[in-house]
Amino acid sequence: MQFARWVFRIAGILGLLIVTPSYFLEQQVGRDHPPPITHPEFYYGFAGVALAWQVAFLIISLDPPRYRLLMLPAMIEKFSFAGAMFVLFALQRVAAPMLAAGIFDGTLGVLFVVAYLVCPRLSAAPH
Repeated sequence: MQFARWVFRIAGILGLLIVTPSYFLEQQVGRDHPPPITHPEFYYGFAGVALAWQVAFLIISLDPPRYRLLMLPAMIEKFSFAGAMFVLFALQRVAAPMLAAGIFDGTLGVLFVVAYLVCPRLSAAPH
């Protein structure tokens, strides 16, 4: 249980540190990775969903057995981004730093799988 607690806590804290600044970097992202963002609703929508998941990781870390099933969509969150970055990099549609971000998320996804497997199931409440 301690492993799951720490994996999700670290993922949530790092995620908050990485995602939160994106709210203030829309113009910079457009300059560094042209073309400029033409659909800010997608940019901020992605940032909001990503931020919400960081909070969910912190909640999971508070009581991993209780929130064990929430680890399953957490894995999807990590592997969907990682998988997309691998495919996009293979198609030469993203640069190496985005592949690195995908590898980072994929690594966290693997740690989430391990946390799920070692986390005890919550025993059924007596009736």
